[in-house]
Amino acid sequence: MSKLHFTTKHANAATVQRNWYVVDGTNQTVGRIASRIAAILRGKNKTYYTPHVDCGDYVIIINADKVVYTGNKSEQKVFQNFSGYPGGLKEETAKDLLKRRPESVMERTIKGMLPKNRLGRKMFKKLFVYAGSNHPHTAQQPKELKF
Repeated sequence: MSKLHFTTKHANAATVQRNWYVVDGTNQTVGRIASRIAAILRGKNKTYYTPHVDCGDYVIIINADKVVYTGNKSEQKVFQNFSGYPGGLKEETAKDLLKRRPESVMERTIKGMLPKNRLGRKMFKKLFVYAGSNHPHTAQQPKELKF
């Protein structure tokens, strides 16, 4: 009787294959698109996903100014920023932030879904968000990703 010996393959920097994806945010719900993009940035869409290795892909979001919130979230959701000084708390509704800096809404939402450590910061650097439909990453030949 022979023993079967299986080994688990762990990804490392040499074995990770990185792809470029472009996502159109037109009429997409913020939370739903953000959770799917966060999974791609982590590499959870790959068969060799390893939690302690950054095996995610690059993601470009275009038309970030056209994302939508469901219900009353655009008026009720509040983004906070604190300067560190007494009285330095600034609050802004999602609707106002979407008008002023539409890229920031998607960036902050996705960043909250990534790990809070140096690995998460490395994953976040592979995200590129643009308010319009143009992006400077055509040389990377990104594939269109539909949700």
